[in-house]
Amino acid sequence: MNEQPLSLHEIPAGVHSAADYARLAAEVMDPALFAYLEGGSGPGRTAAENLAAFANLGVVPQPLRRVSGGHTRCVLNGQQRPHPIMLAPVGSQALFHADAERASAAAAQATDTCFIASTMASLSLEDVAAVAGPDRWFQLYFQPDRQVTRDIVRRAETAGYTGLVVTVDTPIQLPSHRALEAGFVPPSEMANLRDYPKPPAQDLEPGESEILCGMMRGAPTFGDIDWLAQETGLPLWVKGILHPEDARELVTRGVSGIIVSNHGGRALDGAPASVSAISAVRASVGDRFPLMLDSGIRSGADVFKAIAGGADAVLVGRLQAYALSVAGALGVAHMIKLLRQEMEACMALSGCATLADVRDTDLVPLGAGR
Repeated sequence: MNEQPLSLHEIPAGVHSAADYARLAAEVMDPALFAYLEGGSGPGRTAAENLAAFANLGVVPQPLRRVSGGHTRCVLNGQQRPHPIMLAPVGSQALFHADAERASAAAAQATDTCFIASTMASLSLEDVAAVAGPDRWFQLYFQPDRQVTRDIVRRAETAGYTGLVVTVDTPIQLPSHRALEAGFVPPSEMANLRDYPKPPAQDLEPGESEILCGMMRGAPTFGDIDWLAQETGLPLWVKGILHPEDARELVTRGVSGIIVSNHGGRALDGAPASVSAISAVRASVGDRFPLMLDSGIRSGADVFKAIAGGADAVLVGRLQAYALSVAGALGVAHMIKLLRQEMEACMALSGCATLADVRDTDLVPLGAGR
């Protein structure tokens, strides 16, 4: 493992909000890489809708309520955390900064934030675990060979990850038109998969669909979730759920929690925004079942709205990559600090002393185009 110290940076001038990191990332990133990061699947309708849906939700101020002494603590699966923000599994972080996942994991540890390492990380899960804090989870993609999937899970357990996030919504992923036009070429090798044999090519019968009968042949099913739950004692979170029926089915199968997500718009283009779907998912699983949300978070006010909509906590993906590209570990830590401050300001001005108060808050629609 590379034991070189993390690169040092300064917070650049002009960062007044978490969202400012997106603007600055456009100035420091290779244009093709930025096009990939900004884009979703295909034309990117869902990626854009994630932002619009948050922008079109309003919070009504409620002054005269006592919020002094309030806090942002949350509890997930019996574990208390000081705030409801987690770093989403973002793959190939060496694209954004030379320190890659080492920097994001260090920022998470410094800010009491859970770090979720990706199967598609630039560094191996063992190398990430060596620099991450104790609050670390691992994100899993099912592999075509169950033995490979089992081995990756065993490695995560041995490396001390305390939660397992299985992503189910991108068995195939349509390329972003924006990234294609910019000429972006994704990395071809992932550290966590380097030592496993490549899956054999799939033979198709005449007339069989390359997508339905080929690419989707190994796509995960509810049966795979059952199998995985038998293979590990780690809390199992399923990421990529938008439909209430899927959520109810997963509850009956005993998963620890669900992450309402459209993969930042990188899965089915035309899917609803995560924040538009969470209320129905919450209603389907009940008030006490653990739910998180990702896709579209750009501010602390968005975190507030996600929790008001029914989430217990949120995952932050693109903002993590923006801040990493601009200022490394320091940038990611600063971005988390800004998100917390923005969320707390929203709580204070809406009369919410705790996240339980936020959950009881009614959001109001703002006019389209405002």
